Amino acid sequence: MKFARAQSEELELNLTPLIDVVFLLLIFFMVSTTFQKESQISLQLPQATETETAAAAERIEIVINAAGRYFIDDQEVVKSDLISLQNALFKVSNGRRDIPLTIRADAQVPHQAVVTAMDASGQLGILNITIATSRTAN
Repeated sequence: MKFARAQSEELELNLTPLIDVVFLLLIFFMVSTTFQKESQISLQLPQATETETAAAAERIEIVINAAGRYFIDDQEVVKSDLISLQNALFKVSNGRRDIPLTIRADAQVPHQAVVTAMDASGQLGILNITIATSRTAN
């Protein structure tokens, strides 16, 4: 039996339907995606310098140890809540709002403890707040 040899045609792959499907998927994802504009706050973070500022004669210092205990001018605050901290700050500052305040916190202290100290001083109207840093060794 003799088979006739068919003429071999060159096969062509038509990419037009594939491109159409890709464009349709692209349009679908573009239309179904929601774009949210996240609000951002522009911050200028302070930088630590190598020189220490001259200590004022009247300065309140809040020290927060690794356990989250507060010390105001080397006197431990009985409770670590906001009200106790406010009362202790009010007694030490004698109600003055212009007195400078330094917050010195251990590196292992939870951020909430520092925020509580800042909140207590802010609610008393103390505006001159400094957060103490240490110089990093190079």
